Amino acid sequence: MFSIIRIRGNVDMMKGFKDTLRMLKLDAPHHCILLPDEPSYKGMLEKMRNYITFGEIDKPTLVELLRKRLRLNNEERVSEDSLKVIFGHNSYEELADALLSGKIKLSDFKNIKRIFRLSPPSKGFKSIKSHYPKGDLGYRGVAINGLLKEMI
Repeated sequence: MFSIIRIRGNVDMMKGFKDTLRMLKLDAPHHCILLPDEPSYKGMLEKMRNYITFGEIDKPTLVELLRKRLRLNNEERVSEDSLKVIFGHNSYEELADALLSGKIKLSDFKNIKRIFRLSPPSKGFKSIKSHYPKGDLGYRGVAINGLLKEMI
């Protein structure tokens, strides 16, 4: 499963790129989404590599992301008690396992926001114009987990 974070804004962006970001539901910088590892998404991610960063999310980071940033459509935080009612899972760990295995997707649930709003990284970005490892754009593999922990 990929975690995708939008890094750059809309200034001087061509319409095709804006449309692709809209399809990915990445409307603003510091928004994060989770997508399965599928060829159709890989093409979109490769096209947008100058505006986003992405990589494979691990279970501990996903659990922390769900616990702190998962929201209902009315902006309320999803509590541990409401997980059973909404998802049918008793804990964030079970939910993370189901997401990582592909049994469920966040888009299957209409009352849940698919977007995770993150704060800027605590130590700032290296560069929003250079690609990883010199900067912060593009594919970064499992190193995305370190960036996510700074932004959660």
